Amino acid sequence: MSRFEESVSDVIRETGARCRNWGKWGPDDERGTLNYITPDHIVAAARLVKRGAVFSLAIPFNAKGPQINQPRRFNPIHRMMITGPDCTTGAIRFPGGVGFSDDMVIMPLQCATQWDALGHCFEDGRMYNGYDANEVSSRGAKRNGIDKVAQSPGGIVARGVLLDVPRVKQLEWLDPGYAITADDLDAAVAAERVRILSGDALLVRTGHMALCRHRGGWGDYAGGDAPGLSFHTADWIHRHEIAAVATDTWGMEVRPNEIPDSFQPLHQVCIPNMGLTIGEIFFLDDLADDCAGDGVYEFLFVAPPLPITGAVGSPINPLAVK
Repeated sequence: MSRFEESVSDVIRETGARCRNWGKWGPDDERGTLNYITPDHIVAAARLVKRGAVFSLAIPFNAKGPQINQPRRFNPIHRMMITGPDCTTGAIRFPGGVGFSDDMVIMPLQCATQWDALGHCFEDGRMYNGYDANEVSSRGAKRNGIDKVAQSPGGIVARGVLLDVPRVKQLEWLDPGYAITADDLDAAVAAERVRILSGDALLVRTGHMALCRHRGGWGDYAGGDAPGLSFHTADWIHRHEIAAVATDTWGMEVRPNEIPDSFQPLHQVCIPNMGLTIGEIFFLDDLADDCAGDGVYEFLFVAPPLPITGAVGSPINPLAVK
């Protein structure tokens, strides 16, 4: 390893050590920063519902999704197993004139709107709370699987806060490669007149999906250059005791990554060290328009993962309720 590579590696590792939450909630913990969400937090979040307006933050799960030319992830494949014609033609018969339809989906769990589990990312062979990366095998995750969140009290129900960074800057979207800094986050907080509280689910809009619509397609949305959180926001996230972070981009952090010869360095700090649950490919535009209209950027956020045993991610249909 060269001296330059050592210095780059040191920056990531020093930040990870500074933001590390191993042991904070006990030696057996597998929820990480979601522990900041207490029953009192959930009750307070429920009281934010004033109008009964519900916003789905998921993109459609279909073959037209963003996973284009990806080596491991592909868009959902939906197939019918029993159809109306099966019943009307008599190919499949049920007694008494009744008929049914049935279907299936084949998909990577992280191909559309999704949560990263704490077993999704490792550093030096370890994952969150010091567990061995070998605990995630071909049979699934024995530790830090998404099921440990889905089947635990509280799931993911929290106060949500939207920080609409391009709107604060009077832009339609941020340019690919723009790194959202801690100062940008603070500026959005001030402009929106919202407070950041321990246990919040932070939704950061970059406008990248709006740019894709403007261009007429997903293009290189999955894995290409994109705006996103700067690596240096790790301390801000840690200091504010954020429970979960989600964005409208493929990878949450800015791409190209700011640190040369690294791959998703903010993931490397936030998941295995901080124990932060990360959401990606969230559709935030309709919610952002509503927040701009009524000036309210806080809401009840409900986004339970599927209890898939041993999974290291989960598709979701997150909801913001105002």
